[in-house]
Amino acid sequence: MRRAKDGDRRALEELCTRHAPKVERLARHLLRDPEDARDAAQEALAKLCVRLKQFRGEAQFSTWLHRLVVNTCRDAADRRRARVHEPLAEDLRAGPQDDPAAVAGISELRRELCDSLARISREQARVVVLKDALGYSFEEIAEAAGMPVGTAKCHAHRGRNRLRERLEERDVA
Repeated sequence: MRRAKDGDRRALEELCTRHAPKVERLARHLLRDPEDARDAAQEALAKLCVRLKQFRGEAQFSTWLHRLVVNTCRDAADRRRARVHEPLAEDLRAGPQDDPAAVAGISELRRELCDSLARISREQARVVVLKDALGYSFEEIAEAAGMPVGTAKCHAHRGRNRLRERLEERDVA
C-alpha cells in the first residue's frame, strides 16, 4: 500500500487485484442488482486509484477501503433511486431498446469509442475517462496522476478532440 501511495504503478495494480474480490463481494452484499454492484465495485476501485494519496494511515487500509466501497454503493443506490420514476404517457412510446437497428448502432458506437480510446495517448484516455465517465474534478485527477491541473485539462481537451476526430471519421466512412 505504501509503495502504491508513493506512485509505484505495479504496486497499485497489485493492490487493486488483491482487493478486487473483497470489493466486489461487499458491493454485491450492499446492492441488490448485480450489474449495479459490478459498476459500483469498478467505481470504488477507480476511486481507490485516485484517492489513495488521501489515505492518512490513521485506520487500517482495509477499514478505509471498506468505507470507500460503502460510500460508493450508497451513491450508486441514490443514483438508482433517482432514476426510478413513474413513466409518463410519452415514455411508453417505443424506445431505442425496441429498435434492433438502434441497439446495434449504440453497440457499434460503444465499440468505436473503446477502440478510439485505445488509440489516443494513455494519459489522455485516462483523464478523459476519469473526468467524463466517472465525474472526477480536474483537481482530483491531477493529484492522483501527479500532474498539474493545467496539464490534466490539456490532456482532457486534446483527448476529447482526438476522440471527436476518430468518431467523425467513422461517420464519414
